[in-house]
Amino acid sequence: MNACVKKTDICSEYFFDEGCHIIEVSNSGDDPYVSIARARVESGMTTKWHRLRGTSERYLIISGSGLVEIGDQGPVMVSAGDVVLIPEMCRQRISNTGPEDLIFFAVCTPPFKNSIYEECCVQETGKRI
Repeated sequence: MNACVKKTDICSEYFFDEGCHIIEVSNSGDDPYVSIARARVESGMTTKWHRLRGTSERYLIISGSGLVEIGDQGPVMVSAGDVVLIPEMCRQRISNTGPEDLIFFAVCTPPFKNSIYEECCVQETGKRI
Protein backbone atom coordinates (compact mmCIF):
# COMPACT_ATOMS: atom_id res chain seq x y z
CA MET A 1 0.00 0.00 0.00
CA ASN A 2 1.21 3.52 -0.77
CA ALA A 3 0.80 6.37 1.71
CA CYS A 4 -1.48 8.99 0.16
CA VAL A 5 -4.68 11.00 0.59
CA LYS A 6 -7.47 10.30 -1.87
CA LYS A 7 -9.79 13.23 -2.58
CA THR A 8 -13.36 12.42 -3.57
CA ASP A 9 -14.34 13.95 -6.90
CA ILE A 10 -18.12 14.48 -6.75
CA CYS A 11 -18.10 15.24 -10.49
CA SER A 12 -16.90 11.69 -11.25
CA GLU A 13 -20.23 10.17 -10.19
CA TYR A 14 -21.73 7.84 -12.80
CA PHE A 15 -24.88 5.76 -13.06
CA PHE A 16 -24.26 2.03 -12.71
CA ASP A 17 -26.76 -0.26 -14.47
CA GLU A 18 -27.42 -1.96 -11.12
CA GLY A 19 -29.62 1.03 -10.27
CA CYS A 20 -27.42 3.38 -8.28
CA HIS A 21 -24.97 6.23 -8.74
CA ILE A 22 -21.30 5.46 -7.96
CA ILE A 23 -18.18 7.44 -7.13
CA GLU A 24 -15.00 5.34 -7.08
CA VAL A 25 -13.38 6.78 -3.94
CA SER A 26 -10.45 4.36 -3.88
CA ASN A 27 -9.87 1.50 -6.29
CA SER A 28 -6.27 1.49 -7.49
CA GLY A 29 -2.83 0.01 -6.97
CA ASP A 30 -2.32 2.44 -4.08
CA ASP A 31 -4.31 -0.03 -1.95
CA PRO A 32 -4.39 -3.50 -3.52
CA TYR A 33 -6.40 -4.97 -0.62
CA VAL A 34 -9.65 -3.00 -0.65
CA SER A 35 -11.81 -0.77 -2.83
CA ILE A 36 -14.17 1.93 -1.58
CA ALA A 37 -17.05 3.37 -3.57
CA ARG A 38 -19.71 5.86 -2.55
CA ALA A 39 -23.12 4.64 -3.70
CA ARG A 40 -26.27 6.76 -3.96
CA VAL A 41 -29.73 5.27 -4.43
CA GLU A 42 -32.50 7.72 -5.28
CA SER A 43 -35.75 7.83 -3.29
CA GLY A 44 -38.13 5.03 -4.26
CA MET A 45 -35.48 3.09 -6.20
CA THR A 46 -34.22 -0.48 -5.65
CA THR A 47 -30.96 -1.89 -7.00
CA LYS A 48 -30.96 -5.10 -9.02
CA TRP A 49 -30.36 -8.43 -7.32
CA HIS A 50 -26.66 -9.15 -7.70
CA ARG A 51 -23.66 -10.89 -6.15
CA LEU A 52 -19.90 -10.56 -6.29
CA ARG A 53 -17.72 -13.49 -7.29
CA GLY A 54 -14.69 -13.90 -5.00
CA THR A 55 -15.24 -10.58 -3.18
CA SER A 56 -16.80 -9.74 0.19
CA GLU A 57 -18.58 -6.42 0.58
CA ARG A 58 -19.59 -4.14 3.42
CA TYR A 59 -22.08 -1.28 3.23
CA LEU A 60 -21.56 1.60 5.67
CA ILE A 61 -24.76 3.63 5.58
CA ILE A 62 -24.02 7.38 5.68
CA SER A 63 -27.44 9.00 5.21
CA GLY A 64 -30.99 8.17 4.29
CA SER A 65 -32.90 5.00 5.07
CA GLY A 66 -33.87 1.85 3.27
CA LEU A 67 -34.31 -1.89 3.23
CA VAL A 68 -31.42 -4.24 2.53
CA GLU A 69 -31.86 -7.86 1.48
CA ILE A 70 -28.94 -10.28 1.67
CA GLY A 71 -28.97 -14.00 1.01
CA ASP A 72 -32.18 -15.65 2.15
CA GLN A 73 -32.75 -13.15 4.96
CA GLY A 74 -35.86 -11.01 4.85
CA PRO A 75 -35.62 -7.24 4.36
CA VAL A 76 -33.87 -5.34 7.17
CA MET A 77 -34.30 -1.60 7.73
CA VAL A 78 -31.02 0.34 7.59
CA SER A 79 -30.12 3.95 8.35
CA ALA A 80 -27.09 6.14 9.05
CA GLY A 81 -24.37 4.34 11.02
CA ASP A 82 -25.47 0.80 10.15
CA VAL A 83 -23.01 -1.66 8.62
CA VAL A 84 -24.16 -4.49 6.34
CA LEU A 85 -21.82 -7.49 5.92
CA ILE A 86 -22.15 -9.36 2.63
CA PRO A 87 -20.09 -12.53 2.04
CA GLU A 88 -18.83 -13.35 -1.45
CA MET A 89 -21.45 -14.85 -3.80
CA CYS A 90 -24.28 -13.76 -1.48
CA ARG A 91 -27.18 -12.23 -3.41
CA GLN A 92 -28.04 -8.69 -2.38
CA ARG A 93 -30.06 -5.61 -3.15
CA ILE A 94 -30.98 -2.39 -1.39
CA SER A 95 -34.07 -0.18 -1.60
CA ASN A 96 -34.40 3.47 -0.69
CA THR A 97 -37.61 3.78 1.31
CA GLY A 98 -37.07 7.35 2.49
CA PRO A 99 -37.65 10.78 0.96
CA GLU A 100 -33.96 11.62 0.52
CA ASP A 101 -31.09 9.87 -1.26
CA LEU A 102 -29.74 6.74 0.46
CA ILE A 103 -25.95 7.13 0.56
CA PHE A 104 -23.48 4.48 1.66
CA PHE A 105 -19.90 3.39 1.20
CA ALA A 106 -19.36 -0.01 -0.40
CA VAL A 107 -16.07 -1.51 0.80
CA CYS A 108 -14.88 -4.57 -1.14
CA THR A 109 -12.11 -7.07 -0.39
CA PRO A 110 -10.41 -7.88 -2.62
CA PRO A 111 -11.09 -4.75 -4.68
CA PHE A 112 -14.13 -4.55 -6.95
CA LYS A 113 -13.75 -5.19 -10.69
CA ASN A 114 -16.61 -5.17 -13.20
CA SER A 115 -15.77 -8.77 -14.13
CA ILE A 116 -16.83 -10.11 -10.68
CA TYR A 117 -20.32 -8.57 -10.79
CA GLU A 118 -23.18 -10.99 -11.50
CA GLU A 119 -26.87 -10.17 -11.78
CA CYS A 120 -29.11 -12.71 -10.02
CA CYS A 121 -32.53 -13.64 -11.41
CA VAL A 122 -33.26 -17.05 -9.93
CA GLN A 123 -32.25 -18.66 -6.67
CA GLU A 124 -30.39 -21.96 -6.81
CA THR A 125 -33.69 -23.62 -5.82
CA GLY A 126 -35.28 -22.34 -9.02
CA LYS A 127 -37.62 -19.88 -7.25
CA ARG A 128 -37.87 -16.40 -8.69
CA ILE A 129 -36.35 -13.72 -6.48
